[in-house]
Amino acid sequence: MSQPVLIERTGVALRVVNNAPKTRNALSPEFYDGLIAALNSAADDPGIAAVVLTGAGGYFCAGGNLNVLKTRAEMSVDARMAAIGRLHEVIAAIRACPRPVIAAIEGGAAGAGASLALACDLIVAARSASFSMGYVRVGLTPDGGGTSFLSEFAPRQLVNEILMLGDRISCERLFTLGAVNSLAEPGQCESVALELAERLFRRGPEALATIKTLAQSARQNDLTRQMQAERVAMANAQGGAEAAEGISAFLAKRAPDFSRFRA
Repeated sequence: MSQPVLIERTGVALRVVNNAPKTRNALSPEFYDGLIAALNSAADDPGIAAVVLTGAGGYFCAGGNLNVLKTRAEMSVDARMAAIGRLHEVIAAIRACPRPVIAAIEGGAAGAGASLALACDLIVAARSASFSMGYVRVGLTPDGGGTSFLSEFAPRQLVNEILMLGDRISCERLFTLGAVNSLAEPGQCESVALELAERLFRRGPEALATIKTLAQSARQNDLTRQMQAERVAMANAQGGAEAAEGISAFLAKRAPDFSRFRA
């Protein structure tokens, strides 16, 4: 039996592969456990610049396994809530990880797989790939933070179109809307994602972690609270070693060397 999750160090990135190609990498408890373990491992390793999340067999993730979801009707509401809660734990872990998480999307991302992709900090997608929040097509409603993530970049009418019709949306359209950072030729997403990880390696890890936190809190905070969070972060950064190196390098007209902060 093949491993449901493949985790390997690739240069400065931790590569995590949902390895269930027969189900188009439908979500599973084993995948949840493996991804959370990988995120925790990356958080504890300053040498990891980013986590690259992808799927085996040329498809990112088909979301929930409908054969499994069909059995949920026999469960109590509390049991269903607990099962959905496992997905939400994974989404929260992606958001809480101090390392940037990059989704590399070949083929497509559907349902909770689309929510999983949108939870990531950066997205690289194949030009031929698509997103689909097709819950409504099988009488279900979104989970995994999908409604929240869509509302971050799309106007209400477009969010309603995506969710109420459940049609596929091309990654090229999402790139135009700003939800996808980079488009790649089919089969090249991981390579582009790993190049992004290399670029992130040349940034200060503490600064990156703080920026990730600030970017997330900006969605919930009013301006006063967000500026207070920025003030605290900036005051701490100004006294830190990363800023000392970065400012010195800028004034000396050389490239900063943040590698020692990743030892």
